[in-house]
Amino acid sequence: MDLHDLRRLLAERPGDPALVAEATRLKEAALLDFGVRDSAVCSWLYAKCHHQIPTAAVPTAAVVASGDGSCLLLFNPEFFTEIGADGVAFVLFHEARHLIHRHLYVDEGLRSDPLFTLAAEVSINHVVMTRLRRFGLPVRAVTAPDGTVVREPAGVDPRQVHAEYVRDLEAQGLGPLAYEEFVETDLGVYRELRRMRTRFAPDPLVCVHLGTGADGGGDGRDSDLLLDGETAARVAQEVLEEVARAALRGEGVARDEILGMADRSEGGGEHAARVWGGLGLGALRGRTERTRRVDWWQRWLADTLASKLREGERLVYPKKHGAVLLALGHEPMLVHRGAERTKVVVIALDTSASMSDRVITWITELVGHTDGVESHWLSFDADVMPFVPGERVRGGGGTSFQHVVDYVEGRRAAGGKRCEVEPDAVIVVTDGEAPRVTPARPDRWIWLITDNGDDWPDRHLPPMACHRVRSRDG
Repeated sequence: MDLHDLRRLLAERPGDPALVAEATRLKEAALLDFGVRDSAVCSWLYAKCHHQIPTAAVPTAAVVASGDGSCLLLFNPEFFTEIGADGVAFVLFHEARHLIHRHLYVDEGLRSDPLFTLAAEVSINHVVMTRLRRFGLPVRAVTAPDGTVVREPAGVDPRQVHAEYVRDLEAQGLGPLAYEEFVETDLGVYRELRRMRTRFAPDPLVCVHLGTGADGGGDGRDSDLLLDGETAARVAQEVLEEVARAALRGEGVARDEILGMADRSEGGGEHAARVWGGLGLGALRGRTERTRRVDWWQRWLADTLASKLREGERLVYPKKHGAVLLALGHEPMLVHRGAERTKVVVIALDTSASMSDRVITWITELVGHTDGVESHWLSFDADVMPFVPGERVRGGGGTSFQHVVDYVEGRRAAGGKRCEVEPDAVIVVTDGEAPRVTPARPDRWIWLITDNGDDWPDRHLPPMACHRVRSRDG
């Protein structure tokens, strides 16, 4: 059967209705556990599989990405009931990681190497066993040559492969790695397996993507028939973006999982580096990193400024498109959605703060290149002075945030004029060293704190948007 033929798959009756119902229950239970505690990646991936179909057309389970952009989960109900709840969770986790693994490693030379296929199975199954806290592979019934039925593990056991690797290298008089070092990274497994004199292929029983056809046969060369390249890449990227956003919101499972995946793909080539570089993982690791020419604070400012200008009456930061632009080294930008009035952004620069032209230029370009925005620029110390970007700004003595608040809220004039419009966002670039203030609308204020400054707005009640910036060139 054509695994991309949705109509035929939905029309199929794959077996006893009670068997199908039980298999479906086991699948739903596994997906629930993914969402609650086990895997943000699996939860998001299977949420994008809008059709989850029991079928005898696959021997185990498979994620099928079609050229029409759809993504299906196919599962064999007899196989699922045979391996039980723990086995179903294992197989579904395995299939999800296969899709992400394929997205990260795009080199055709690797994909066509059977040894890399084995290394992928070892790496993926190690991760699945670790994250699901399993001590072994799923077990299924197998009929022996003498007709007896025995239960055997299905799939590639990473510890068994490691044991074979140790025996092989010791026979050559070489020093093998301990298991934890052997499985530390995806390409590390591949590198170590290449040191072996004896080569062996993975058992394809548990994973359709090893090249088994619908009948369970095959030579391992037809796996890409299940995955349209463009659809698979789009879905995998969307999943990673959703997980990264969940991690940035503070969800612990998402954070641990995506950082673990990034660590495992270390040395995986330029494509994998671009994938992770575009997702802002530096912020998750507790440090400010640069993605080519774009600092994390710059992406944060673009995203935060967009969030101040509400959907339907706002500009937005296109996160998916923006991630691609960032990965390619381009500046982020905001896009205009809806027919609404011009937005007003006030940018106030503390003349006492140490601030490079690079930061001022970048903010100028972000606001100036944003569709539908009217910008008002101020410098301030003990007073507030309007200026035009590019003009030389000289500071005097003292610093007063209150004077900026009073101007923005229409109680104080600057350059002989009061602020006659209500700003949608106020960006303050400062070292934070001045008496603290409470604006009437704290949710509209964005504070960029320079090197070694006081980030008190982050501790304000209610908290205001606040981020440290790299204020010096270099």
